[in-house]
Amino acid sequence: MTKYFGTDGIRGKANVDLDAERAFKVGRYLGYYYSKEGKNKIVIGKDTRLSSDMLENALAAGIAAQGCDAYLIGYCSTPAVCYLTVNEDFICGAMISASHNPYYDNGIKVFSKEGIKLPSEIEDLIEGYIDGECELTYASDDKVGKVVNYTEGLDHYIEWVVKEFPSDLSNLKIAMDCANGSASYTAKRAFNLLHNEPTIFNDEPNGVNINTDCGSTHPEKFQEFMKNHDYDIGLTFDGDADRQILVSSDGKLVNGDFMLYILGKHYRDKGILTNNTVVSTVMANLGLFKALEKEGIAVKQTQVGDKYVYEMMCQEDYIVGGEQSGHIILKRHETTGDGLVTALALIEVMIETGKSLMELKEGLKIYPQLLVNVKVTDKNAVLEDAEVQAAIDQVNKNLDGNGRLLVRPSGTEPLLRVMAEAETDEICEKEVNTVADIIRKKYGAE
Repeated sequence: MTKYFGTDGIRGKANVDLDAERAFKVGRYLGYYYSKEGKNKIVIGKDTRLSSDMLENALAAGIAAQGCDAYLIGYCSTPAVCYLTVNEDFICGAMISASHNPYYDNGIKVFSKEGIKLPSEIEDLIEGYIDGECELTYASDDKVGKVVNYTEGLDHYIEWVVKEFPSDLSNLKIAMDCANGSASYTAKRAFNLLHNEPTIFNDEPNGVNINTDCGSTHPEKFQEFMKNHDYDIGLTFDGDADRQILVSSDGKLVNGDFMLYILGKHYRDKGILTNNTVVSTVMANLGLFKALEKEGIAVKQTQVGDKYVYEMMCQEDYIVGGEQSGHIILKRHETTGDGLVTALALIEVMIETGKSLMELKEGLKIYPQLLVNVKVTDKNAVLEDAEVQAAIDQVNKNLDGNGRLLVRPSGTEPLLRVMAEAETDEICEKEVNTVADIIRKKYGAE
């Protein structure tokens, strides 16, 4: 059905697309579904945007109304919720966040006990309840659930992260941009426990400054700082701290493609890279595939979404996978992307090899890439259109292996994403517009 659930849960503008009533209904169905065999516990976390408190209360009330106990971590990262769901006595977990979106958006992500997004069958049931296809009877008497303050859960998560990456970081100069989001409550504490006092930017959330001109989606000011000061590595988080974009000492961004390249080679050299393979999505830069091929490392491709990356990783027990956007999954540690874990894993590589981040990324040439979003009336009709497909095929034929053009639907918005990679920016622009203009003409929306 996926009427409300996209690739990353339910997401939309707070009190427009996602209001307290809808959050309450999601909570009610989760409480109903997971109380069938007795009272269970559901853990809830939230990021720092203004509407998160409202949605947290509504979600928790719905859960308790149907007979499960809601445990509130408070402000935390998405991976903290995932970790607690898997490793403690919770039947599922929910994170209230719209990730890298502006403060006025919000969302609800739900994780199963296995630490992955809910199966589509359960999402369909929740959507059916939201649309009035079934009715639920409130729990009563001693079946009513409780709402429990569980801020110690965040302590458990941070303690676990430090145990996973116990290196002494006292000799490194580290700067970080917390995006005025979840990392404001996790990153500094973790690094302090590892004997490091990082220089921190944007760690004073006020409800409306999350992701605003800061963090991994707006790193320009931070890059300038790194270029003009003497630091070993810079870290930039997104709003819910599940992804990481690094900044090297020269102010250059080190995105997910670079991180997969560095981690893939390092784990290969240590003899632990399963089948000498990393997992990425179709949106990874062509340069990554070519660079890893030279290293004798294969790449398994999936559709866009960390959910699909993890599914592929589980098939052959691949240990590293991720997306260009900085969602990196290290399967020996977690089931989802974690900006803090990713940062510590890359710092561990720097320490073990004695190389700088600039040295580690040598050998990967990034092809120019252009992504254009086209708002459309019907995503499926575009993808099935013979003229559009013929144009895509012709562009890829013209590029002849020295680039590619890809069209894919957004998982959360009425958009088609048209992406080209080629040897020059000019070629990218020409080929993207060739296809995007056809889509706009036939299916464009205001």
